[in-house]
Amino acid sequence: MAVAKTSVLVLDCTEPEKLADFYARFLGGEPRTGAGPDYIEIVEPQGIRLAIRRDHGAAPASWPRPDDSQQAHLHFLVAEDDMDAAEREAISLGARPLETKDNGGPFDVRRYADPAGHPFVLAASEGHGVT
Repeated sequence: MAVAKTSVLVLDCTEPEKLADFYARFLGGEPRTGAGPDYIEIVEPQGIRLAIRRDHGAAPASWPRPDDSQQAHLHFLVAEDDMDAAEREAISLGARPLETKDNGGPFDVRRYADPAGHPFVLAASEGHGVT
């Protein structure tokens, strides 16, 4: 029998307060300080849990990385009709576009970096529970 578990994705950065504010506003969640000020968890009404942890030596990820593969990124599903609004929201909160191309339709994927440099995508999702 498996022991009950829950998971939280933790992003390291040098300024957790700023990054937690970005994700709380972007996801419509609430930032909650953990056991100490260097760990902030974002709790979102739909169940997304994301934490930000201070790492004084954190360096932004590079994308694209021509010499090796990208190891991880966040993937946010967005209703196809809401992609442009989600893009405007992300950029207005401090996201930086990483790849711009003529997007649209059910296979629309747009790549960004959050204010600390972590890569993420907005991906169109039709009929996958995104409302």
